[in-house]
Amino acid sequence: MAEEQTELEERIIIKDQLTKEIDLVNRDPKRINEDVVKVDFEDVIAEPVGTYSFDGVWKTSYTTFTVSKYWCYRLLSAILGIPLAVIWGFLFALISFCHIWAVVPCIKSYLIEIQCVSRIYSLCIHTFCDPLFEALSKICSNVRVTLRKEI
Repeated sequence: MAEEQTELEERIIIKDQLTKEIDLVNRDPKRINEDVVKVDFEDVIAEPVGTYSFDGVWKTSYTTFTVSKYWCYRLLSAILGIPLAVIWGFLFALISFCHIWAVVPCIKSYLIEIQCVSRIYSLCIHTFCDPLFEALSKICSNVRVTLRKEI
């Protein structure tokens, strides 16, 4: 009974991940584009003190910039958004596939093989180097250094 409940919960979680609702208000919840594409009129065009255009020109320029940026973005996203989403989806699927089926198995294989080499290397070090360094330490342990101050 408990196993069936756990299996049912896992199926619901998997289904929820594929059919989850998207947030149409907050479209950048992880804030990945916060500092990159946030460009307003004031960030691009500014008139220093003493060099002002007519107020009507300034207001019209502001409106033209804002509306053209808004509609150009919407038009480009309508035309290229879906094809680019397909390309990016394919690319990330390819990266995931390579990582799952090639990279991780190669790394695991390498770690298994290097573990064998590591044991052999460790055995050689302990067999040949440990006695040599022990002998050297016994020789050097009898060395006494004294400092005398001569005037």
